[in-house]
Amino acid sequence: MSSSSIVVAAALVWFSAAPQGLRAEEPAAKAPPALPIPRTPSPEGAGAYIISPANGATLSGSVTVRFGLRGMGVAPAGVPAPGTGHHHLILDASTPSLETVLPTDEHHLHFGKGQTEITLDLPPGTHTLQLVFADHNHVPHQPPLVSERITITVK
Repeated sequence: MSSSSIVVAAALVWFSAAPQGLRAEEPAAKAPPALPIPRTPSPEGAGAYIISPANGATLSGSVTVRFGLRGMGVAPAGVPAPGTGHHHLILDASTPSLETVLPTDEHHLHFGKGQTEITLDLPPGTHTLQLVFADHNHVPHQPPLVSERITITVK
């Protein structure tokens, strides 16, 4: 028997005698199911919308996006006041999951201080903008308040 055959045979013996959690053929344990995230209710008729720019607008230079809201109030993130929340701007991305905490990255901008507008320096080209209004924990309300996705062109 060669030395490599001995190593292979020893490995086979070890795996067959290994404790249950160490056996190579055992499937990985499944993660426990995620707990549902509590959702803050939004009143009937509430909605988020983009005041400006207008859908289809062609703009030069910096773009100021103004956020609109009806039927609710704006409050900073972390402040659990009834009937309030804060804006999230979705830039050049599809609508994120509305069942969990909204992501934060260059396509998902959070306005946790209660801001209602932003001026963006966007590169020339076509861009999409959409608002999602979320509660103090960055979770969309139930039902969610999501604006129409608009398209603008920057020259």
